[in-house]
Amino acid sequence: MADQQHDIIRAEPLGSAPVPLSVLDLATVGAGRTAAEALRTTTALAKLAESRGFHRFWVAEHHSMPGVASSSPAVILGHLAAHTDRIRLGSGGVMLPNHAPLAIAEQFGTLEALAPRRVDLGLGRAPGTDGATAAALRRADRLDEGADDFPQQLSELIRFLDDDFPDGHRYARIHAVPGPVQGTVPGGVQSADRPSVWLLGSSGFSARLAGTLGLPFSFAHHFSAANTVPALDLYREHFRPSAVLTRPYASIGVSAFAAETEREAHRQVLTGALSMLRLRTGRPGLIPTPEEAEAHDFNAVERDFVDSWLSNVEFGTPDAVRDGLNALIKRTGVDEIKITTTGHSPAARLRSYELIADAYGLPARYEPPTAVA
Repeated sequence: MADQQHDIIRAEPLGSAPVPLSVLDLATVGAGRTAAEALRTTTALAKLAESRGFHRFWVAEHHSMPGVASSSPAVILGHLAAHTDRIRLGSGGVMLPNHAPLAIAEQFGTLEALAPRRVDLGLGRAPGTDGATAAALRRADRLDEGADDFPQQLSELIRFLDDDFPDGHRYARIHAVPGPVQGTVPGGVQSADRPSVWLLGSSGFSARLAGTLGLPFSFAHHFSAANTVPALDLYREHFRPSAVLTRPYASIGVSAFAAETEREAHRQVLTGALSMLRLRTGRPGLIPTPEEAEAHDFNAVERDFVDSWLSNVEFGTPDAVRDGLNALIKRTGVDEIKITTTGHSPAARLRSYELIADAYGLPARYEPPTAVA
């Protein structure tokens, strides 16, 4: 399984891209639009990403946010599995402290059965929401318990996926199904594959843990840019070869938006910046229209926040976005980037990915190499 996991994690870039390009989607909901429309856009984006040769398509877990419809990654990924054939599908991520490890092992074991050798299980330790909502999800008042117990929860989850609790362990006779146990019972036949486990983070904790365990790591550059390089350095410094990876493999989530003109790109990304401003000031809502964002009367403090936020978004013409992404890849030394877009218009978001694919010379219709028997 080690060789298979290694092959699944790493990929070759296409076109002129220096590293593989992937997608991170939040199923954002614009003003005047419904969650159903947002999820249809996510499905269309996954099909587009597959057709243009993007390597992975991940969805995030967020809760109690009107403008984000991706509260249930496993449900969305099951739907996407039915509408795609090749692209890797994953969570970016599942917030493990919100869930029982066995439940996640069963959900992603089911996804692996639906989309064999295509499933990534990206895990985070943050709640993906505010404290009150996290308490409601976990049915607990002490939120620090989930974060402090993350290494233990992760260990349990991996053992459920591998079905290898030692004799005498309280979970030794409990099995995640679908899973390896089905290949050990009389008459049983079960694939040796399992979801590829990644750790996600926006600080040094998960970077250090991922390195120590020899797991792939994905950093949230799109909302914690100041910590990107230090976290990646920690990951590489603490990396120990494992059955999964012989050398580090790091990706970053990057916010990017391409349009035919810089002005149009700015109009689109301003909607995401205003949405984030409202979220950070306790007023979460739907993604505003470009007209509403342009008409907003930003005070000095708000303007500073927006300018700071946009300084970490690669936006503009396709060539400008490509050059900005290339510079970021060179500065961080990452092995892969996951591009995310936040904007009101589904058509503009889909067009942005098309333009980025064109700028990198990705195939108009990607067909993977035929496997040699």
